[in-house]
Amino acid sequence: MGQAGCKGLCLSLFDYKTEKYVIAKNKKVGLLYRLLQASILAYLVVENVFFVVTNLIVTPNQRQNVCAENEGIPDGACSKDSDCHPGEAVTAGNGVKTGRCLRRENAARGTCEIFAWCPLETSSRPEEPFLKEAEDFTIFIKNHIRFPKFNFSKSNVMDVKDRAFLKSCHFGPKNHYCPIFRLGSVIRWAGSDFQDIALEGGVIGINIEWNCDLDKAASECHPHYSFSRLDNKLSKSVSSGYNFRFARYYRDTAGVEFRTLMKAYGIRFDVMVNGKGAFFCDLVLIYLIKKREFYRDKKYEEVRGLEDSSQEAEDEASGLGLSEQLTSGPGLLGMPEQQELQDLPEAKRGSSGQKGNGSVCPQLLEPHRPRTPSASPLHQE
Repeated sequence: MGQAGCKGLCLSLFDYKTEKYVIAKNKKVGLLYRLLQASILAYLVVENVFFVVTNLIVTPNQRQNVCAENEGIPDGACSKDSDCHPGEAVTAGNGVKTGRCLRRENAARGTCEIFAWCPLETSSRPEEPFLKEAEDFTIFIKNHIRFPKFNFSKSNVMDVKDRAFLKSCHFGPKNHYCPIFRLGSVIRWAGSDFQDIALEGGVIGINIEWNCDLDKAASECHPHYSFSRLDNKLSKSVSSGYNFRFARYYRDTAGVEFRTLMKAYGIRFDVMVNGKGAFFCDLVLIYLIKKREFYRDKKYEEVRGLEDSSQEAEDEASGLGLSEQLTSGPGLLGMPEQQELQDLPEAKRGSSGQKGNGSVCPQLLEPHRPRTPSASPLHQE
């Protein structure tokens, strides 16, 4: 018995386990799974946004004053003063009309005078990125996944005590538990070139997907990353790229307010975290419902190789031959089988229930004839 156990243990070291997917046509379990799935997803959809500036147009020392509206703005064009209604804001412009039309010398048309922050911002687009070296910048993205109903949580940061880990690691295809991302690498994984997107900006999506089987250990739950370009990168339209404006306000020694206007081009990163968790349904299917044995047999199946099956069949055949020899051959003490049966009490002979290979069926025995006093003994010297 010990040798057989040792042999089985040694052979189990060479077993290979692979997943088997079973589609259970069970409405109760399916409904339970969908309800749990819907309740979990409510906790797993998270979105966060941050912005990295790559280009900048600065208009310094703007003060509230009157100046000519920029050319190229249709509502700001005029040929006479009556075209500029006082107090009317210029549509898609920079200020409010004063009622005067400003023309250059002998020009037939000009632009309306406006009250605004003057001088106005230049409308020219940048020709090259202001921060070319930002490609080597790094960004830190840390996130946690949490299933509060199941008391399960995990982070995308490796659980180590070495403080130097985050100073030396970089995220990569084989290192998903380092939250340090190189800016240029993220842009490349999204299918773009950093110098192109840095000129007028763009939008990059970073998707972190957690699909966790909560029936398994926490070490089996891993984040999966994907990167994509979200803005219209194929057409050079007025809506391509990404930028916004902001201003810094100051006061001079006389108490007059002025400002510095900045138009920032850059890369907006949308970090989206979502996922789903599966838990408890296998427990219900395999252990709790009435047909649990049926589903358990379908989910866990032992498959043997051809050689192992042949050897097992030979072992069974050998054991079967030994059994036949012991049960249907001569008696253990060399006595004939018929004689042994006659020595048994009638009750025992009539109630024999052995069947199968080498067994004796009582229906095939001759009827027992009672002995007479003058009958000779069955066994003689």
